[in-house]
Amino acid sequence: MGWIGETVDSIKSIKIRQLLTQAITLGMIVTSALIIWKALMCVTGTESPVVVVLSGSMEPGFKRGDILFLTMTKDPIRTGEIVVFNVDGRDIPIVHRAIKVHERENTAHVDVLTKGDNNDVDDIGLYADGQFWLHRHHIMGRAVGFLPYVGWVTIIMSEKPIIKYILIGALGLLVITSKD
Repeated sequence: MGWIGETVDSIKSIKIRQLLTQAITLGMIVTSALIIWKALMCVTGTESPVVVVLSGSMEPGFKRGDILFLTMTKDPIRTGEIVVFNVDGRDIPIVHRAIKVHERENTAHVDVLTKGDNNDVDDIGLYADGQFWLHRHHIMGRAVGFLPYVGWVTIIMSEKPIIKYILIGALGLLVITSKD
C-alpha cells in the first residue's frame, strides 16, 4: 500500500482523545517558543534579539543569511559599532555600521549616521524624507555576535512562500500521525 496509504490510514484511525493530546502538545511547543522569545527580549533589552542579514550591504563582515544577536543597553552608541535600526515608513530593519555619532552635552540625546560596509555612500538616502540622522528610538540594538548562513532558512521561506507552506504542512502531518 505504501507510505501514503499508511499515512491516510493513520489519519483515519485518530481518536478524539489522541487529537486533543496532539493539539495540546503543539500548543505547548508554540507557547514555549513565545516565552523563550519574550525572555530573550527582557534579557537583551531589545524588541528583536535575533535578526537575519537580508542583503550584501555589510559584506565582507556579514553575509546575506547570517544571523545577528542583538543587545540594547543604556551605553551610548559608538562610531564603528554595528547597529540594527528601523526607519520610519519601512517595516524591515537595516543592519549597518555607525560611521558618525554626535552626543549632545548634558543630555542623553544622540545622533547617529550609518553606512553599509559594502556601500559607497552613507544611509541618508534610506532615512525618511528630511531625516539626516538616526535617533535612539530608531535603533533596535547593536550586534554582539553572529551565526553564519543559518538565516538562509528564513530568506528562502520569505522569497519562496510555497516552501514555507510545504514545510508547515509536513510538520502538521507529522504531528497528526505521530503515535505518542
